[in-house]
Amino acid sequence: MERRELGRSGVSVTRIVLGCGNFGGVGSSPAFFGQGIAHDEAFRIMDAGWELGIRTFDTADAYGGGRSESWIGEWLAKKGSTVRDAIAIETKTFNPMEAGADHGLGRARIQRQLESSLRRLGVERVDLYLAHAFDPDVPHEETLSSFDALVRAGKVGAVGASNFSAEQLAEAVEISELEGLVRYEWVQNSFSLLEAGDTGTVFPVCHEHGLGYEAFGPLAGGWLAGRYRRGEGYPQGSRMTQRPDGYRKYESVAVFDALEALEEHARERGVSMAGLALAWLLGVPEVTAVVVGPTRAEHLEPVREALALELDSDEHARLRGLFA
Repeated sequence: MERRELGRSGVSVTRIVLGCGNFGGVGSSPAFFGQGIAHDEAFRIMDAGWELGIRTFDTADAYGGGRSESWIGEWLAKKGSTVRDAIAIETKTFNPMEAGADHGLGRARIQRQLESSLRRLGVERVDLYLAHAFDPDVPHEETLSSFDALVRAGKVGAVGASNFSAEQLAEAVEISELEGLVRYEWVQNSFSLLEAGDTGTVFPVCHEHGLGYEAFGPLAGGWLAGRYRRGEGYPQGSRMTQRPDGYRKYESVAVFDALEALEEHARERGVSMAGLALAWLLGVPEVTAVVVGPTRAEHLEPVREALALELDSDEHARLRGLFA
């Protein structure tokens, strides 16, 4: 699988990154810790990702209350040094590890959380470490100097930002350059055919500073995979029955019209809706890598479709036009 460097980090990632956010939970929500993807299925997914050529795994300290990192660590230990050395691990910190616990990007917390992540992952260094969200209560300088110390100590390869706005990202990068601190080399934000707002906001910042971009939520919680149908109830266990708030905005006639048109395009191409949506993302020049979060090993099949599918510029524009 093709690899690309994240900004000027010196760290390359595969175009597809395996998102492990639902291992032992549903993202960072304490209400779902212990639920989500079970241990054995998580191992099947990692095995399938490896066989597909994915060499970058994405997690966070709070995913599943630590279960995600722990299970990745178990899998790496089981596979041995050859596999472990080939996998680039990216993890993040900001969210609480349990209900009522502390959160944020303060100096002491970053240092503590990284050490706990290293223990769970069973490694001495993570290739990629991210601020999982912007912290309005801690100055950029404190967070960036903390990350800088971790990079200088050899415990982190490069740092990035997740869920940052264009203004927050630009300010952080400018402070890094002014203070001579390690900078965020890439941003990881939600981006898809249904959520392309970063095109006119974050992308210009990435162009100006030479930053990479990772897209998570490429199927918009299952909407772009055809999981939700006009006039039908939502499947039990789907994102719309677990954590629907961020996706309510898609409940409209216009979105269902666009989804049905996407399905027709996919049918003509002989691929799934998900495969076509992923192929579109891979064709966005600013997107360094796409983070996919399958809930079963079989859900990686659309990735295989997308990697084999090339869209010309006209088709790429037509697909975007469906959702404009």
